[in-house]
Amino acid sequence: MSGAAVPAKPQTLDELMLAMDVVDTIRHRELIVERELGQGDRDQALRARLREIYKSQGIEVTDSVIDAGIKALKESRFTYTPPAPGLGRMLALVWVRRHRIVGFAAAILIGIGALWGGYQYGIVAPAQRSAEAARIELAQTLPKSLQAAYDETLRESRIDAARARADQLFGDGRAALAAKDAAAAKAAIAGLDKLRNELVQTYQLRIVQDGDSGVWRVPDVNPNARNYYLIVEAVASNGAALTMPVINEEDGRVYNVAAWGIRVPEEVFQEVRDDKEDDGIIQNRVIAEKRRGELEPRYRVDVLGGTITSWR
Repeated sequence: MSGAAVPAKPQTLDELMLAMDVVDTIRHRELIVERELGQGDRDQALRARLREIYKSQGIEVTDSVIDAGIKALKESRFTYTPPAPGLGRMLALVWVRRHRIVGFAAAILIGIGALWGGYQYGIVAPAQRSAEAARIELAQTLPKSLQAAYDETLRESRIDAARARADQLFGDGRAALAAKDAAAAKAAIAGLDKLRNELVQTYQLRIVQDGDSGVWRVPDVNPNARNYYLIVEAVASNGAALTMPVINEEDGRVYNVAAWGIRVPEEVFQEVRDDKEDDGIIQNRVIAEKRRGELEPRYRVDVLGGTITSWR
């Protein structure tokens, strides 16, 4: 039994807490000021001073607790020493702050997702829809419309000239589709529709009864000559007056007019003038008829081809 080490009695929680308080008291009250004293003398001074402090507070502290506090201070047992920088410390900090980091990362991801969604919905998706609509238009809609317009125009054509114009427009439309030129294809379809409308239109050209029925003009290029015109209007089968596009040969421009002059030989002009002067009524007012399926009216009198849109 002699010579065997006696195990140290474990400190109670109260004693441990007091020891920690001793350390704190030493630090905060700066009792380690007796640097000039030897270590043994300084420890004795610390013990004495600590007893006075705790006694003044009505706290009984044993020498063993005071010695434990002094020893702990020397061993830095109750002092926090931050770990040295390194991967382990970094990973530990990441783990401790994981909730904040995850929240921040989630916010970033949500923001990125919102931006991506806005880009997809506001820019990419409309562009894709537009591209798909253009593809369908070129591959399906325009070819069907072009073929339908061509077929309808041919059904209304009664003359070779109309069929030739329809063939030309149809060829232009197919070439535009092959080149993926939607605008040119639409222009060809519009041209076929216009041609068909011209073919189905019917009217008569009648000499105007009231007002000027004929006029003559002196051409600028030949002051010694005269050009004779009959003033006409286009009347539909239901009696409605039509507005027609007419080229004024005196300035080369096209005008939409309800009445215009058609150049005729002098003898035709004189016949109409004599007819009107006889009793004030032109007996044969109809000088041409536009039939369905044809492009130009069929004239019943000789005409020279020129037209004017103003004469006063």
